[in-house]
Amino acid sequence: MKNYTLFFNHISLNNIPTVGGKNASLGEMINEMSSLGINVPNGFALKTNAYKEFLSINKLAPIIKDTLSALNVSNITELESAGSLIRKAILSSKIPLHIEMEIKQSYFKLSQQYGVNNVDVAVRSSSTAEDLPEASFAGQQESFLNINSAEKLILHIKKCYASLFTNRAISYREAMNFNHMEALISVGVQKMVRTDKSTSGVAFSIDTESGFKDVVLINACYGLGELLVQGTISPDEYLFFKPTKAIIEKKLGDKAKRMIYDGTKSEDPTKIVPVSKAKRDSFCLSDDQIKKIGNAVVKIETHYSKKLNRWTPVDVEWGYDGINNELYILQARPETIHSNKLNGAIVQYEIDKEEGVSPILEGVAVGDRIGIGKVIVINNLKDISSFKPGNVLVTEMTDPDWEPIMKMAAGIITNKGGRTCHAAIVSRELGIPAIVGTKNGSTALKGHKEVTISCAEGEIGFVYKGKCKFKKSIFNASDLPDIKTPLMLNVASPDLAFKFSFLPNEGVGLAREEFIINNYIKVHPLALLKHKSIGDSELTHQINKITKGYSSEKEFFITKLSHGISKIAAAFYGKEVIVRFSDFKSNEYRNLLGGKYFEPEEENPMIGWRGASRYYSDEFKEAFELECLAIKKVREEMGFTNVIVMIPFCRTIEDCEAVLSIMKEYGLERGKQGLQVYLMAEIPSNFILADQFAPYVDGFSIGSNDLTQLTLGLDRDSHLVSHLYDERNLAVKELIKLLIVKAKNHGVKVGICGQAPSDFPDFAQFLVELEIGSISVTPDSILKTVSAINKIEMRTLKKVS
Repeated sequence: MKNYTLFFNHISLNNIPTVGGKNASLGEMINEMSSLGINVPNGFALKTNAYKEFLSINKLAPIIKDTLSALNVSNITELESAGSLIRKAILSSKIPLHIEMEIKQSYFKLSQQYGVNNVDVAVRSSSTAEDLPEASFAGQQESFLNINSAEKLILHIKKCYASLFTNRAISYREAMNFNHMEALISVGVQKMVRTDKSTSGVAFSIDTESGFKDVVLINACYGLGELLVQGTISPDEYLFFKPTKAIIEKKLGDKAKRMIYDGTKSEDPTKIVPVSKAKRDSFCLSDDQIKKIGNAVVKIETHYSKKLNRWTPVDVEWGYDGINNELYILQARPETIHSNKLNGAIVQYEIDKEEGVSPILEGVAVGDRIGIGKVIVINNLKDISSFKPGNVLVTEMTDPDWEPIMKMAAGIITNKGGRTCHAAIVSRELGIPAIVGTKNGSTALKGHKEVTISCAEGEIGFVYKGKCKFKKSIFNASDLPDIKTPLMLNVASPDLAFKFSFLPNEGVGLAREEFIINNYIKVHPLALLKHKSIGDSELTHQINKITKGYSSEKEFFITKLSHGISKIAAAFYGKEVIVRFSDFKSNEYRNLLGGKYFEPEEENPMIGWRGASRYYSDEFKEAFELECLAIKKVREEMGFTNVIVMIPFCRTIEDCEAVLSIMKEYGLERGKQGLQVYLMAEIPSNFILADQFAPYVDGFSIGSNDLTQLTLGLDRDSHLVSHLYDERNLAVKELIKLLIVKAKNHGVKVGICGQAPSDFPDFAQFLVELEIGSISVTPDSILKTVSAINKIEMRTLKKVS
């Protein structure tokens, strides 16, 4: 006697040929990971033999073969007609009675297990073609939620069978040269988790954009997770760092709608309702919940990596039950996009923006590529026949039915969606640049003929009018020559840190707080603390808008700054990351929101109130306290002890003593818990008095830009004297030589974080010959700097020999 159903607790990965990848994974987790605290709702699989018998008895195989044999999938009309014919044939057929009876018996057994008459279940397709090493077929078929009767279950099983022949599934199999008749389908019937009363989402045990493997990316929304996957809403986004179990980023999504159970008699078992403003403006997960999800995903990744004997990143669907508040894992599968592409090649795109070129639209960047093409705005699926290869697709949002034209696109732009929506997932897999969540892309780009899509500038994607020039560099890190001089990176944007971590490096020689404050905080720190007493209602309104989701303005600043720093520290974990305290000049601080109330107007801010002298001043020390507390959080709470702090623009020994004293007052003490303090050596006094500065610091980092202007007495921002500006001037080089010699005498490290070594090979030679401790350059200079240093070191070696 044949058995057509199998409960999850009798399934493992060995059962993929009969229950498909999705069901096999559920069984594997229930049997192997329950003891580790991984909760998976129970259920059963309808095996592939039921599908084969369904096709045979209803004589559907000849219909499918004949319909698809001469199909041209590039012809959208023809594809739609073929898919529709097959789906109608499947839905009008009957599941054999003996199979139907076994399905109902298993459903009643599952209902009894949960103590109800008709248990609410999710009905999901589970294909045997899912997650093959060469292709990911996941997400090609349908899922149905809150199915709560045996009769509805039978109907929705047929709908799962029919979804094997949606337009996108047919097109995808054709593209992957996969035989349609070999794509067998199982159906998973799983107890629903009441996420309609709580939260749900997806998580990846890898950064989906860069392939960085030490984080868990979590997307979350209120209610059932279908709206998140569809891209109908912008979810909250969180990053969990695996080695230290720290949350290193939180982004507030709009979450304007949620899907819940429909308690009425309507045919649709779910409905979509609005989310209150208070909930939209709050993170939908607590820190404890984020960490619980992160830890669960790490356990699942570890299990599959051991089981498959290779590192296996995973893609997980999760949900919190609103009745018992427990976390449940609803699905887990191997992540196939980045794990298939980790071949050692490093590809870099860099856009060449001509002067005056500014973006006309922005949104969430997917991938790191650049695309150029003619804009085609499509608002309805029936209009997709107008789309041609090489066009840029602009639409409200995509769903799987759009996939046949998505693979022809030079780029994709959507109004809605987040990093894990349908458009993002498919674009990533196809290697097409996409910008999602633009809000108004389909209207803003009307009338534009050609645009450039840039996803190469961080997490924000930009759309530029017309055709922009760009360059593409491809190299393999293993092909670069070995060098003795430690080469570090200058990293400004936390958004690009994961990507830069794949470059050859010895850590980060300079991470600027100014970039994080300017781009992520956007408000003057004193305006955050004191805006209510200023009496500017518009300023208060803007600050309230920016700080939504946080309990206070102080918490907002500390959290945002700590997350920006920790993201860079995570990317280079195990290596030194030198973080410079804020070095805004007064005119730059004035440009921040509310800055005009706290900043003087100086004639020459370049040599005015900046750096060390600010930190201990009565006017600014409240703001500096926030910086110290953020660093303390990064090192002591989040575990990034690889972070070193650096004091900029420190004019005198008294300056240095005062800053160290106030740092200690705010919880940062040099030497305590391994804290190192560096001095940005950029003022001639730092070099001349290096013997006196050395006892107060653990290292010097030479800032050649300010050193050059102060040594030569010129303003580097003035075009009138720019022809005199040259880091290779003998006076500048003599000061550098003096510092290196004196620092070595005191056993203090010296590095340089200016651009000169990468721009001028002779300057790099000068530094290498002085045996400088490290050279730190911008990531786009890494190739030429490595080559230049290698040539210098080889010449030096020949001279010695």
